[in-house]
Amino acid sequence: MTSTTTTTMIAAPNREMAALAEERAAPAFPVRDMTYFLDGGKDATELKERFMLELERDPVWRKDDWPNLTLPEMRERTMAKARLIVNFLANEPVHVFRARMAVISTVDPGFWTRLGVHYGLFFGALQSQATSNQLTYWVQKGALAVHNMYGCFLMTEMGHGSNVQALETTATFDEASDEFVIHTPSLTATKWWIGGAAHTATHGTVYAQLIVRGKRHGVKVFVVPLRDPKAGTLLPGISIGDCGKKFGRDGIDNGWVQFTNVRIPRSYMLMKHTQVKRDGTVIDPPLAQLSYGALIQGRVAMVVDSGNTAKKALTIAIRYGAIRRQFASPGADQETKLLDYTIHQHRLLPLLAQTFAMHFAGREVDAMYTALMEQLDSVQPGQDMTTVLETLKETHATSAGLKAYCTWTTLNLIEQCRQTLGGHGYSEYTGLAPMLKDWAVQCTWEGDNTVLTLQLGRFLVSCCREAITAKTKGTRAKLGAGVAYLAQVPEILKRVCPVPVDAASGEVTDAMAVLDPSILRTAFEVAAACAVAKATREFETALSKHMQGVSATNKKARAAATERAHEDSAHARFVAAKTHSMGYLFGKFVDGVAKAPADLAAPLHRLVQLYGAHAITEHAGVFLTSGYLTAAHVSAVQTAMNALLRNVRKDAVPLVDAFNLTDFVVGSPFGAKDGNIYERYFERVTKLNPPLPKAPYFESTIKPLLERGIQDEEYPELED
Repeated sequence: MTSTTTTTMIAAPNREMAALAEERAAPAFPVRDMTYFLDGGKDATELKERFMLELERDPVWRKDDWPNLTLPEMRERTMAKARLIVNFLANEPVHVFRARMAVISTVDPGFWTRLGVHYGLFFGALQSQATSNQLTYWVQKGALAVHNMYGCFLMTEMGHGSNVQALETTATFDEASDEFVIHTPSLTATKWWIGGAAHTATHGTVYAQLIVRGKRHGVKVFVVPLRDPKAGTLLPGISIGDCGKKFGRDGIDNGWVQFTNVRIPRSYMLMKHTQVKRDGTVIDPPLAQLSYGALIQGRVAMVVDSGNTAKKALTIAIRYGAIRRQFASPGADQETKLLDYTIHQHRLLPLLAQTFAMHFAGREVDAMYTALMEQLDSVQPGQDMTTVLETLKETHATSAGLKAYCTWTTLNLIEQCRQTLGGHGYSEYTGLAPMLKDWAVQCTWEGDNTVLTLQLGRFLVSCCREAITAKTKGTRAKLGAGVAYLAQVPEILKRVCPVPVDAASGEVTDAMAVLDPSILRTAFEVAAACAVAKATREFETALSKHMQGVSATNKKARAAATERAHEDSAHARFVAAKTHSMGYLFGKFVDGVAKAPADLAAPLHRLVQLYGAHAITEHAGVFLTSGYLTAAHVSAVQTAMNALLRNVRKDAVPLVDAFNLTDFVVGSPFGAKDGNIYERYFERVTKLNPPLPKAPYFESTIKPLLERGIQDEEYPELED
């Protein structure tokens, strides 16, 4: 089988290739240096290029015919890649393997998920929930090497997803046999959408309600064998089925699982935090929050993946926009490039700025998570946990909000890029339609985006209340760096933009001054502080109402009143969290650009300005409500957008070139680096759909339609 990038050779560049070549004629910055900066250095870039080439030359990674495969073919081809990759895991340093998987996630998100279910979720649960002895046991059994064991992650149920504490599956301790009995008590308790369950998994980490002596102790994690790894057959008490065709990522064998009184040894409960002794004694951890770390990893990965996937989508759309011509201006000898139209620049270039922002935010939050895990792993008995817990809470909330914000942003970005291809965007072979379908699930799994956004909103309200309480006591709240601006409430709400407004005209004379990064950063902080303060006021008002008549000693009633107050202020919390995340990305973007070499600063600075200008334009109400920016400031930003877009447009193709994605990784004829888009597109379509002498269903349906008997019909006469 040949590489999917093989194309028909042509004698000379065509006009499409010439159109893209002229975009690269005089780049305003050294493109290769930009690649090194984005990747984190020359060595990282060369490692990434090595991985891209290896995948391209291996026939098992072929992608061009994916739209024509059946569901079983997709799953078989996806699983065939696993055997190759696990060998790398055993022989490569962790950072090298992570870099390899980052490339694979962009090439084949379905495979990345299928293998990620084992390593990221199943094995990740072992790492975060098992004792050291338990982890050693499961590693020796083959969990790390994928030897006689392939894992899945059984949390979601048909009736419950985001509300993990309400899961119905039970794990009842049988003291007589020293075993847990895992059981599915109802249809809605069926484990659902379990990746790897339908065909592959031999074991699973099952989230179930721990029941000891009739008392429930909350949801815990249990390792449950599912299949005989040698025969592939289900074990007694296990029922598994296939969830079937999905919206996207069909290479994953999602399934449903039911347990009928399945017995496992007591030691198969992961007991790093909660422990169940032989006599049935349950020992709960002093700090239940320590188990949050397991939830953060997946969300951080999705923030990083958002930036990587956005780069791929924009490489296709921007290269196509620089090639495709549509309509000609009066007197012009050729049609105008799409990318030269102002409205097309408004459609695409702010998305480019958002992509760079997600790149830098992803890098930062990944480093934050790594540092947090190192802190948690080094915790000693009796150690003061105050600082660690504050960091854990902030990282947990921040990653929840960013996962939601970035996956939503990328979903919209892919769809907008798809639409800019016109009718071609509807084709599976141009890459963006399947990318959209594969990406959509990111807004649901690892926590529904709306629920995660509300979680961040609750954290922000808590921080704001803490800051206000500290002020009344004459102290200052100790908040994490990402929410430090809330310690300045209410003073921060009184800030106004220092860029002057002309008294006579009522206009800002220097619009670009509003787009200074320091001005924009303050604008985002004040806007977020205003939104959080509003959510806090709504919460306090609702709490006061619901607490009326509730005894100070009635903890259950007071907790219920607090939840009702949170629900009453939910929309305000939602807006506050989205505003915070939008500003958080901007802050990390500015911080990242500040580290850039001098010869890369100018194009990156323009992207920072564009991110801020677009946010203010699209969310003018949020910024005006805060009072920092006036209507004149917002109007000036809107006016400055066109000039800013024209400047960024000059850098557009070199900027996506700096993403350094090979044609194989991009996977779309319209994203071809040489610009030969139409020949590549035609070749792919005709190769996978060769012309037929006649339709295969001509005799059965078309011919009977054409030759059917028709009775003579009378028609109305026309007047002459």
